[in-house]
Amino acid sequence: MMTIRSGVIENFEGYSQFISLEEFNTHLEMWLSLHKHDFTKGEVVGLKRLARFAAKIPGVSNAKIGTVLKAIHEEYNELGISRSTFKRMIMKASGLGIFTVHETERKNGSQSSNLYVFNRFHQNEPPKREILNHHNKTIIPSKTNIIKNNKREDMATGSTNFEEAPEDHLFVSDRIPKPFVQLAKYFFPDAKAIEEFWRMTIISAYKNNQETNQDAMLAVSLDSFKQLVRKLKSMVAVKNPIAYYTGILNKKFQELYFSQLFEMGFCTRPENADMLME
Repeated sequence: MMTIRSGVIENFEGYSQFISLEEFNTHLEMWLSLHKHDFTKGEVVGLKRLARFAAKIPGVSNAKIGTVLKAIHEEYNELGISRSTFKRMIMKASGLGIFTVHETERKNGSQSSNLYVFNRFHQNEPPKREILNHHNKTIIPSKTNIIKNNKREDMATGSTNFEEAPEDHLFVSDRIPKPFVQLAKYFFPDAKAIEEFWRMTIISAYKNNQETNQDAMLAVSLDSFKQLVRKLKSMVAVKNPIAYYTGILNKKFQELYFSQLFEMGFCTRPENADMLME
């Protein structure tokens, strides 16, 4: 950890890696989708609360541990988490690369509260190129590495290598929800690939009478894509990511459909629901 001079949060704006709070929340959600199982429930509570203290300057917080714990205790009616639990969360999260911890000191040299700088999500171990072969060759991403879309980083390094930071996702159809584009672009930056994933979402939703339920379509698509990403991050090869994604979609939409029938009284229980989910 490097030591820096303490001060008001506005003084640390230059440490932010995000251009908006929405972008920060998206990256944090992706971190959690892959690493939530590495934390206990109490540690997840601590991480999410710390993230809420990083809202004024997206992704940057210098809140004292005591302040964060007090907020948690108040929210959960005095049933918060311990200081040791919060410190374990810090060790795990920093070790996973979710954020970087900087020690700060006052003018007199005494130690002040730490500065927590949340990092952009990176796919540290991208799948091998042959794993990403799609059934439609026109939608194979030209790069398997993560998109580097950090404008501050580009300005600082003076980078002009646009091949390393493709912006093809900017040309995705406006009909595709932005939250889905924001998630998909980090793994499949090609616009045609993103559009193909969403096309399969529409088809799957239509087959299960959910094509008019826009909220459900977005929620199911995001959950299904995160499940695909977890599979890609594992050591199990996925020969056809879009086919795998579509399979997840069908199971989730079917479960939703049977649940709706159950709520309307058309069946005594969501038939086959237990078999529809992995």
